[in-house]
Amino acid sequence: MPMHEMSIAQNIIDIAASEAKKAGVRNVLELELEIGKLAGVEYESLEFALGILAPGSVIDGCNLVIHKPDGQAVCCDCGFRFFTDSHISTCPECNSYYCSVDCGKELKVKSILVD
Repeated sequence: MPMHEMSIAQNIIDIAASEAKKAGVRNVLELELEIGKLAGVEYESLEFALGILAPGSVIDGCNLVIHKPDGQAVCCDCGFRFFTDSHISTCPECNSYYCSVDCGKELKVKSILVD
């Protein structure tokens, strides 16, 4: 398993623990994440890492929901918006290489449902 996902998993748990402490609770019932398909995260590895680190933590036994937004880019020349699976894309409308990825790179804790 890549160490990248292990450190992301630990950071997610730290965020959940901090928010649970602020709310004065000990358990997280549901953890909702948004991790774009262009974020560079292997979903299965992250879920595995969370499974390893969760026992004894505030997320132990919680429901994990991961939203996986598709990559989207916009052409800076013609303004055409399109789906992409790469950080470097050619505009399917005008063939320009001057495109900007603006969706699909997200990596965030979207919500935490506590007990």
